Amino acid sequence: PIQGDRRLLLRRLPGRLYRWSIIIPHPPVLEDNVTPASMKFAPASVAAFAALASTGTDAFAPSLPGHPRSVAAAPSSSLTMSTAEASTEERKPRKKEKRLQYMKAPDFHRRGFKEVRDNVEKAMGDQFKSSLVDELKTNDYVIERDGVKVHLAKDFGFCWGVERSIALAYEAVEHFPGKTVHITNELIHNPEVNDRLHDMNVQFIEKLGENKKDFSKVGDGDVVILPAFGASFEEMSLFDSKNVDVVDTTCPWVSKVWNTVDQHQRKGLTSVIHGKYAHEETVATVSFCEDYICVKDMKEAEMVADYIVNGGDKEAFLKYFEKAVSEGFDPDTMLDKVGLANQTTMYKKETRAIGQMMQKAMMKKFGPVDAKDHYLEFDTICDATQVRAPSFANMGLFVWDCCYICGQIV
Repeated sequence: PIQGDRRLLLRRLPGRLYRWSIIIPHPPVLEDNVTPASMKFAPASVAAFAALASTGTDAFAPSLPGHPRSVAAAPSSSLTMSTAEASTEERKPRKKEKRLQYMKAPDFHRRGFKEVRDNVEKAMGDQFKSSLVDELKTNDYVIERDGVKVHLAKDFGFCWGVERSIALAYEAVEHFPGKTVHITNELIHNPEVNDRLHDMNVQFIEKLGENKKDFSKVGDGDVVILPAFGASFEEMSLFDSKNVDVVDTTCPWVSKVWNTVDQHQRKGLTSVIHGKYAHEETVATVSFCEDYICVKDMKEAEMVADYIVNGGDKEAFLKYFEKAVSEGFDPDTMLDKVGLANQTTMYKKETRAIGQMMQKAMMKKFGPVDAKDHYLEFDTICDATQVRAPSFANMGLFVWDCCYICGQIV
């Protein structure tokens, strides 16, 4: 660094010539399709996204108009180059680099459509605002009717990422009135929102089982919405090769996990994903991994940690995790160096406990000094999930006759 955000970049020209350039990387920005001022964000969600944006992750840099698909995303700058990198041979681009390349295409949309924004904001207000909830908020989240007292959790409802996703999807439908609009999955786990998309004549891609889908109905010139959970690398590659408009509503916290597993690849680590292997978000995340294993809870994490330290029955281990590991996974060689990431909606306390378990396993196997070379962890936990769970738990201070939980079990 020479000052502020300016950095030196060694750029390779044809042949063996090099030159020094000064670049100012694009800082992460909030998409301008939905601003915090115009939406009902939870304070924790706004703070969490602000912290996320400050990391300087390339994946959140604004899309540049007019960039053809053939222009590759610029690699991250560095003052050191390995001999392999400096050679004239072409390095195979990482999945993250390809994803950034797809995102620069002129028919890849992440910022929404301003000309329909006011209409969409009004429609969302009509659909989701409630005079009863407003009354609860003004009365310390408690009301009483006919002798029945009702308490509402103080943190509830859509997080910022979900509101953004809904707004982008609704805007896409209005912006492309004459086109067939598809969506690769449920937008979010909310029947009311998905039913509304059905009413808007959005076509939900048919699932064939085993995480396969039928994309044959996506025609030339159609529009494809990627849901809040994201889409797999293979799906993004498919749509990049088609003549379709892509509207990406992926939550930025999910993209942060993808950047984390990219760091794992660069450092030669196997990704340990705390999540459900069949969940839409985890399916997308593992598609950006090279070597990975998914653990859904402490029990499965203990199985992995025990194998790291003591080894075990390889055949039985692979049979148990057969749907939760990368192709060709070998626990004897691929668990020596691991990095932790997670499905963003998993509980923070459990993810951190799993991280400590992995770290202790590496300390037992390699010693406390060398353990740091065998385990890497980034914070990829979405705080919106975390504030809702304690908010609900705090309601246990009251004596209930009945409790309603509005949500979907997945």
